Amino acid sequence: MGQHPKHIKILVFTIVLLLGLHFLSNSIFYRFDLTQDQRYTLSEAAKNTIAEADSPIYIDVFLQGDLPPEFRKLKLETEQLLEEFSAYNSNIIFNFINPLEGEEDQAAIQQQLANFGLKGAQVEIQQNGKVSTEIVYPWALAYYNEQTVRIPLLKNQLGTTSEERVNNSIQNLEYAFADGFSKLTQPKRRKIAVLKGNGEATDASLADFLTTLREYYYIGKFTMDSVAINPKGTLEELQKYDLIIAAQPTQAFSEAEKYTLDQFTMNGGASLWLVDATMQRMDSVSGNSFAFGYDLNLNDFFFKYGVRINPNLVKDVYAAPISLASGEGNETQYNRYPWLYYPLSSSSNNHPIVTNIEAVKFEYASAIDTLPNEIQKTVLLSSSPFSKIVGVPAEIDINKEIPKSLNVINEGPDPNEFNKSELSLAVLLEGEFTSVYANRIKPFKISKDLMKSPPTKMVVVSDGDIIKNQMDRGRPLELGFDKWTNTFYGNKEFLLNTVNYLLDDNGLINIRSKKIAIPFLDPQKTAEKRGQWQMLNLLLPLVLLALFGIIFFYFRKKKYTQ
Repeated sequence: MGQHPKHIKILVFTIVLLLGLHFLSNSIFYRFDLTQDQRYTLSEAAKNTIAEADSPIYIDVFLQGDLPPEFRKLKLETEQLLEEFSAYNSNIIFNFINPLEGEEDQAAIQQQLANFGLKGAQVEIQQNGKVSTEIVYPWALAYYNEQTVRIPLLKNQLGTTSEERVNNSIQNLEYAFADGFSKLTQPKRRKIAVLKGNGEATDASLADFLTTLREYYYIGKFTMDSVAINPKGTLEELQKYDLIIAAQPTQAFSEAEKYTLDQFTMNGGASLWLVDATMQRMDSVSGNSFAFGYDLNLNDFFFKYGVRINPNLVKDVYAAPISLASGEGNETQYNRYPWLYYPLSSSSNNHPIVTNIEAVKFEYASAIDTLPNEIQKTVLLSSSPFSKIVGVPAEIDINKEIPKSLNVINEGPDPNEFNKSELSLAVLLEGEFTSVYANRIKPFKISKDLMKSPPTKMVVVSDGDIIKNQMDRGRPLELGFDKWTNTFYGNKEFLLNTVNYLLDDNGLINIRSKKIAIPFLDPQKTAEKRGQWQMLNLLLPLVLLALFGIIFFYFRKKKYTQ
């Protein structure tokens, strides 16, 4: 009886302690990420995209229903990531749905989704020994204050397996959602000038990329012709922009135009140059094309900044195919052939501009030399280790080139011929630039003639075609899509990352460098040991249960026999 008060005290203390822990847990909330790669820890850049969202962001994720294993893994990772976003800001509200479930006219729904830009992925589902084909929509739609954005969840890359495709997609998930939230919650801040007046690419061929940029930045055309009439006023207007894009100019720049662009850089402006050093002309007699070097009067301009675009062509064993027609009328067929003048560059560089993007397609690109000066240079994209340089002028006879290319692909490249390795095709320049017109006579006088820039950035690419989208029936297709081979390349992603980086919007693209290790089962070992593991899973619980029963019966018998 004397021990009862002591027991009561312990009981009361325990109850008080549990109540205290309960109230403390309600007031203090913290999530622990115990994964080795910290995959569920949101980056600061991702958090910033939703930090000021003061009303609900509703997200519909179209990953529901009967999914193959790879998409179930993608769904799980998507759900866990969205839980992290929701834990940081409770205005993130998400729901998983099957857009085709319960719909009688599924073809009509699929057409509506396609019209909205949501392309389905055709997948094979194995069930009970039978294989069926289903359409899965790996997309999410986010809604905020009467705005809607599409968020792609599946990331395809050339030549990847199903496991690699899932890995790449999961690597990209945080960026995909952060990018979508950024479009909804963060206003435009920067201004981009698209240069005109020197024979640049047409508006139609730039339509898709400029449309994409308008989701993030203010875009304006800027004609350099006004330099000849009012150079000072033109420079003042140009300096209102943060970035200039020169997309495949074909007419030489005057000294006044170069000085204007130079002073734009000296005032801290960033620039993206997509420049061809060669051009192709068709010979009306032979039907073959000839490649010539041509001068845009920019050699000294780039030389001073630390690069040189050589008037040559790069042939690469790792190249995109070309599609050629055979037959006539209704019997016309299109066949793919290797075309070594279309290098594909998939950089191993871990720079955020090129991390985790698909191969970028070039067309008749030239080699870029980097020159010693104080500017930091980073080669973003280059040719493969099996490349060669073709000097110009050069005849490009398609009837001779195709058999040669087929022989190279089938027999392997001749190391004596393809003896150039990783020729630079796109280079990033960073630092304090020295003026091209330092210690030179200036084309016109300005009150503030700068000879040294503050820290700024420039990217030079030796091909203007990488920014041009194809056309279909007068309508622009998505940049990077080749309608002739039905293939997507990474051109759009590369250029968008480049613009983000040049404008110091590094937060989002730095998410790309986050490495996530995705464990996969070995399918061969899984098949071989399937019966063994099934037997283990079936018998082990029964053995443990029987062992527990025997031990329990033994001690119970021992207790009562005493």
